[in-house]
Amino acid sequence: MKRKDYLEELNGKNVEQLQADLVSAKKELFNLRFQNATNQLNNTARIKEVRKTIARIQTVLTQKANS
Repeated sequence: MKRKDYLEELNGKNVEQLQADLVSAKKELFNLRFQNATNQLNNTARIKEVRKTIARIQTVLTQKANS
């Protein structure tokens, strides 16, 4: 149910907000990768979650561009 709510939230946003979310998620992914490389990351599953979040945002952006 959480994923469905998140997708509805993404669909309600405009392109500029989605772009801002995408930049934020990519920065978070970079920081997580850096922490993982220096053995400071405790929750490695967070990397997978952020990658999926980025994919979801990009999917919504593509759908809006094609509409």
